[in-house]
Amino acid sequence: MVMSRVIYAAVPVLFGLLPALVQAQSTATLQGTVTDATNSAIPNAAITIRNTATGEERTTSSETSGFYAVPSLVPGVYRVEVKAAGMQTAVINDLVLQVGATLVQNVELKVASAASTVEITAAAPVIEAGTISVGGTVNQTTVQEIPLNGRHFVDLALLVPGTVTPPASGFLTAPLRGQGSFAFNSAGAREDQINYMINGINLSDPVQNQITFQPTINTVSEFHL
Repeated sequence: MVMSRVIYAAVPVLFGLLPALVQAQSTATLQGTVTDATNSAIPNAAITIRNTATGEERTTSSETSGFYAVPSLVPGVYRVEVKAAGMQTAVINDLVLQVGATLVQNVELKVASAASTVEITAAAPVIEAGTISVGGTVNQTTVQEIPLNGRHFVDLALLVPGTVTPPASGFLTAPLRGQGSFAFNSAGAREDQINYMINGINLSDPVQNQITFQPTINTVSEFHL
């Protein structure tokens, strides 16, 4: 079964193999700085990012300041390889990129006495240092196992702090039998201020800005708001 992902302007949502967003972006960004043991920047370091599920690769190089950035990455698990002349190669395994996230992964290279590679297993960051946005991600395990009444994916937004059910008598909020509610309020915003995207495709009605299509929750792999 093909799965997708969803994101929302205040909260992203993902479902399926690819995530969707209720937000302005449905992809992730990886960025950071390449330095040596003295914390000096290493320019022109070759960086290869590979999606371990699809095998797709992206390449870039660090700037004179050592900074690098790789935008528009499909959320998933990645392997990152960093090479520089005269330095040991660093490989970071199991780097998880969530939908709508900006992950900061700094890399320190050591002087190579011989051809060698340093293998590192990535750890989930306590905070997301690459952005000041506030939100939350509902992972695939929760999406598929939580006992949602009606199994409507929009209800996943209520698991994110700061999101509440809109009034039944409000604008665009009256639920329909078998389809549930078409909106929610988050971060103090009105229900018609939310933008929905699935796999980068806008699902918001251009007139009333409400969701036009609700995919079955069985195809949702991740939800981010």
